[in-house]
Formats: sequence, structure tokens, C-alpha cells
Amino acid sequence: MLKKIQQFLLDVQFELKKVSWPTWEELRGSTFIVLSLSIILGAFLFVVDIVLSRVLTILL
Repeated sequence: MLKKIQQFLLDVQFELKKVSWPTWEELRGSTFIVLSLSIILGAFLFVVDIVLSRVLTILL
């Protein structure tokens, strides 16, 4: 069991050497894009929800 864990950790270390980690600037840019789009999508869904609620209230 201990040998399997050791082999797993060696494999993880080997695979992590292959990873292309983003620079700080790339990470900050990507974070800004994700947050911006999340806020825009949230606002859009909020407006759609309000409109559909009022339409259903009028119809029913």
C-alpha cells in the first residue's frame, strides 16, 4: 500500500512538470474577464427574470 502511494506521488510530480502555468498577468486578465462576464450574465438573467415575472403576473 505504501509503495502505491509513493508511486502515485511520483506520477503526480512527473505530470505537474508538464503543466504550463500562467503568468501573473495572464491570471489577472483571465480573472477580470470571468468576473466581468459573470456580472453581465447575472444582470441579464435578473432583468429577464423580472420581465417574465411581470408578464406571467399580467397573464395569470
